[in-house]
Amino acid sequence: MSTETFCPRIALTSGEPAGIGPDIVIQAAQRSFPAELVVIAEPGLLAARAELLHLPLALAGYSPGCPAQNHIPGTLKILPVNTVMECVPGRPDPANADYVLETLRTACSGCLQHEFAAMVTAPVQKAVINDAGYSFSGHTEFLADVCGAACPVMMLADRELRVALVTTHLPLSAVSEAITRERLTNVIHVLRHDLRERFGISNPRLLVCGLNPHAGEGGYLGREEIEIIAPVLDKLRGTGARIIGPVPADTAFTPEHLAETDVVVSMFHDQGLPVLKSRGFGGIVNITLGLSIIRTSVDHGTALSLAGTGKAACSSLIAAIECAVGMAQMAHRRCEPAAIARAGTAQSC
Repeated sequence: MSTETFCPRIALTSGEPAGIGPDIVIQAAQRSFPAELVVIAEPGLLAARAELLHLPLALAGYSPGCPAQNHIPGTLKILPVNTVMECVPGRPDPANADYVLETLRTACSGCLQHEFAAMVTAPVQKAVINDAGYSFSGHTEFLADVCGAACPVMMLADRELRVALVTTHLPLSAVSEAITRERLTNVIHVLRHDLRERFGISNPRLLVCGLNPHAGEGGYLGREEIEIIAPVLDKLRGTGARIIGPVPADTAFTPEHLAETDVVVSMFHDQGLPVLKSRGFGGIVNITLGLSIIRTSVDHGTALSLAGTGKAACSSLIAAIECAVGMAQMAHRRCEPAAIARAGTAQSC
């Protein structure tokens, strides 16, 4: 089957039911996509939210055995998962944490079984899930656990810049201890592999930030660069990896550096992401690398105060869907014809 006729089947999770996740899923569903969208959610929740938003939405039962078809605006295929408690926009209930996690498990399982080509996630409310008694630090870590991935890597991207993180959702006081030679080596291996396999960049160029101001100032402002970061980068450069760094984070994002870079590697969450998000918040995609599946997400949170108002923007979700479709097409192009299980569904190489 040619790439031109391949239609990937994409699983959508609508996130925290009291947040804007259902809103942006419904809003995004009003446009066309060269993929079949299957939302994993409570049908009544979506119907009620669509009515509140005054948007048309026809929900059709999902049939896994049928060939995937391009998305029709105003419709969604649905794989039902029921909420525990009735949902009120803007008022999250920890009782629905099980519902949120089950949607993620269902989507992830479908990807692992090659039923879906990729999964795209709307935002969740981490505090509510933790209030329900679960240890939950974010989608990245949760999906890595379900997939059995040893080193998930969070990478956010717009159309011109990619930023990957060595550490993700940690208190700042815990970052230095978490940056080890093993961790940094594994992150860079995952980045180089997935940029080749998922994005078609044959020999990616990495720009690696230091941890400390001025990249440690020769050890006067910290020794992580001397003892951990630089030795790892030197060793990897010896294997042919195209790596610059460690460079001071305050100059890493200058046009001169970015012109020669495929991805900037930041040591912690708020080192690189504020720069990226200041360029175009709402149009950035969160991509989890290092998984055996394709997963993308939005660049924002649940915005509880906007739920049900019609004021939430769905631009990041649209970008995440488009990115997932592109990555699925890339995966399909890399598959041998003999490995294709059936037309119109997710494939694995």
